[in-house]
Amino acid sequence: MRVAIVHDWLNQIGGAEGVLEVLVEMFPGATVYTSMYWPEAMPAAYSQWDIRTTWMDRLPGIHRHHQPYLLCYPMTFGRLELEGFDLVISNKSAFCMGVRTAPGTRHVCYCLTPTRFVWDFDAYVSRERIGGLARSLVWPLLGWFQRWELAAADRVDAFVAISEAVRARIQCYYERESEIVYPPVDTERFAPLSDASHGDYFLIVSRLVPYKRIDLAVQAFSELGLPLWIAGSGRDRASLEAMAGPNVRFLGRVPDEDVGRLMARCRAFVFPGLEDFGIAPVQAMAAGRPVIAFAGGGALDYVVEGVTGTFFHEQTAEALTDVVSRFDGNRFEPPAIRAHAEQFDTQLFKSKLMAVVRRQMGE
Repeated sequence: MRVAIVHDWLNQIGGAEGVLEVLVEMFPGATVYTSMYWPEAMPAAYSQWDIRTTWMDRLPGIHRHHQPYLLCYPMTFGRLELEGFDLVISNKSAFCMGVRTAPGTRHVCYCLTPTRFVWDFDAYVSRERIGGLARSLVWPLLGWFQRWELAAADRVDAFVAISEAVRARIQCYYERESEIVYPPVDTERFAPLSDASHGDYFLIVSRLVPYKRIDLAVQAFSELGLPLWIAGSGRDRASLEAMAGPNVRFLGRVPDEDVGRLMARCRAFVFPGLEDFGIAPVQAMAAGRPVIAFAGGGALDYVVEGVTGTFFHEQTAEALTDVVSRFDGNRFEPPAIRAHAEQFDTQLFKSKLMAVVRRQMGE
């Protein structure tokens, strides 16, 4: 079976790239199509893949700053014709599902989210802090973008959603049914401590970018004076450090081999953003630690109140402060948290997604 995997862009590591890596494991030898690829920013293993880029890969500055070229992506993917493949899997957060396939090819879209700036423009530009000029240029084109997305969705044979929130959006925007297959989490990398000793710090592991809402946690913990460790890097680091109290510690980018230890020893993992799923909280759960999360998005699929963590219900520093001030980690059982996390393991992702593929291929 000849397989093509389509991905929006390859210039940064995040949850979408984790999914892509597992897809390549599932279909070794698959051709990976993407708008552009920055090898220096991506894992060395990617250089062994058959990666095909578009003309956009040659645009000035696109590897570091891909958002200014948003208008180019629909036209680029919409003109990309994939021939000679039995199966196309689009790993979609933006426009890559718009590729065209030959008759007889089955197209399965693993939908990380319907394109946010197309369907939730005001929230997108707010969280990304996009200026007024850019807003004024894009706003008149939103109707065109939405019509383009609907036409692209009609060319997809089957949608797979990463969470209940995304499944609802697929139904709302595309008027298509979808099946949920949770993203792959390598739970074997993480394990609870063999004893009951934990550190006194709360933990965040995240890219430091606006929509992650790390600012809420920095404000809340600075007010409480409780230790908060933040692992990760990003363009918001300087502004976050400027608002942080001495109890907030910025660790920078932490090697993968050290993340499991940090998670297993934290008092709780803090997840203040509104995300479509969120891999890091499930990793912390696999390490036996409870999660303090905003009650929205993908967190509703895996945080069980009082069992695997707790929620704050308004996305404000005040609401998070209130929950953290009353948080009692002793009421959570690490084995129960770990057991719940195992339902999001990579092997389950592979088996469930392969079942979707087999149905599409008529097997």
